[in-house]
Amino acid sequence: MKSNKRIYLDSASTTYVSGEALQAMMPYFTSEFGNPASLHLYGRDAEKALAKAREQVAKSINADPSEIYFTSGATESNNWMIRGALKNATVKRVLVSSIEHPSIIELTKQLAEDGYKIEYIKVDSEGVILVSDLIAKLAKPAALVSVMTANNEVGTIQFLHTIAKICEERGVMFHTDASQAIGSVYIDVKEMKVDALSMSSHKIYGPKGIGALYLKKGLKLDKLVYGGGQERGMRSGTQNVPAIIGFGVAVELALRDATVNNTRIKQLRDYLIREIEGKIDNVKLNGHRVQRLPNNVNFSFKGIEGESLLMLLDMEGIAVSTGSACSSGSLEKSYVLSAMGVADELAQGSLRMTLSRNTTKQDIDSFISVLVKTVKKLRQMSALR
Repeated sequence: MKSNKRIYLDSASTTYVSGEALQAMMPYFTSEFGNPASLHLYGRDAEKALAKAREQVAKSINADPSEIYFTSGATESNNWMIRGALKNATVKRVLVSSIEHPSIIELTKQLAEDGYKIEYIKVDSEGVILVSDLIAKLAKPAALVSVMTANNEVGTIQFLHTIAKICEERGVMFHTDASQAIGSVYIDVKEMKVDALSMSSHKIYGPKGIGALYLKKGLKLDKLVYGGGQERGMRSGTQNVPAIIGFGVAVELALRDATVNNTRIKQLRDYLIREIEGKIDNVKLNGHRVQRLPNNVNFSFKGIEGESLLMLLDMEGIAVSTGSACSSGSLEKSYVLSAMGVADELAQGSLRMTLSRNTTKQDIDSFISVLVKTVKKLRQMSALR
């Protein structure tokens, strides 16, 4: 029977907008509505607010505000970074991990059709980049290496310092998609020698449709949009001031409250893992057991289709995912799990549960109770076929 309370366990796909971020945004829809490009007081006030948000975003990764370019989100940032870096590169070869977000994987497929050389870096069974494969592939010149900070589907956190150092020693530009990692993983672009980084607001309790690209000072990208010269001439078009303000506040709060939030969420995550492994047989935890995002749990359930499990849970008021939100409409098996060597039968039966700062132990207990019954029901139905 459906519970009166809905339970949201899909925060990797998006989070709600926090009250603090929303409150900061509101004046910029009404009284503070100026265009930052205007020279009068309204415009100057908007530009001043924009500059503050740029500082907030820059501070979260120890960058300079002049190195931050606002975009519509990490998908745009990823596309801009890779296309922009290749436009004037003498070497038309790119290395990306085999478990990147679809915004990179799909782009590289198109680039390959356009004649660029694309090679995918292998990962181990836990989703960790095989450094030996990266080094071997870098024996030949490359224009760019792109490896996400933490995987959106299985939660594995990469050893970014090592990867960036390998690229720096070989004179190859290094980009990372950190959209799932901000607020959960310590990032210092200067210390880590990261050349470019993508991020999104809606993963950290900010508004959708806004993100940023960090580009190390001195690196050259082809312009994304031509026009009035906004974003220092690199991405023209009037900035979405309210969303940028909300993004700035969200990222500031994410960093400020990181220790408290991550400690609590990690405890719930580990409790959820123990409960699933203790109460349901024939399951497999996907991703690194320790080196993983504090809010991410991904399991494969033998003998079950993940989509069927998801739909039945949804009917009970529980929101989960079968993988990345951008591809959850597909019935194909997860390419991330396939790259990790997960057997097809298990890959088809995967479920991703991602916790938020509002998730409670009661939510987890209620979810487990429904999950146990639903898995049992689906396995019984499967045995009757």
